[in-house]
Amino acid sequence: MSRKPYIRTLSSTSWWLAQPRYIRYMAREVSCVLIGAYTGVIVVGLLRLSEGANAWAGFVAAMQTPASVVFHLLALAFALYHTTTWFNVTPKAMPLQFGDTQVPGSIIIGAHYAGWIVISAALLLLAGV
Repeated sequence: MSRKPYIRTLSSTSWWLAQPRYIRYMAREVSCVLIGAYTGVIVVGLLRLSEGANAWAGFVAAMQTPASVVFHLLALAFALYHTTTWFNVTPKAMPLQFGDTQVPGSIIIGAHYAGWIVISAALLLLAGV
């Protein structure tokens, strides 16, 4: 007796649209691309800064265009999304145990957010804001 095996049909391009958690996963992965592009902009800015005042002034003028402002806002939104999703998954990726006691995930997540706030505040103070 021969049985025909079940072969699940799966689209190679739209599989991630099947469930909301897959969509959130793909949004997080796409955020890496935008963060990488933003890193490239920062590197170009440092290069222009090293080339002198005229090159730096041109870079600053380019960063003040509406397209650049939209890019920076989009990069900020994706960076915040990426950061919060990473902080929320940290207890699964890095469980802490002291002796026989498992540290609750809410404490791990809270510590990450507290560290983020402290470091952000320190950087803002150093920047004079």
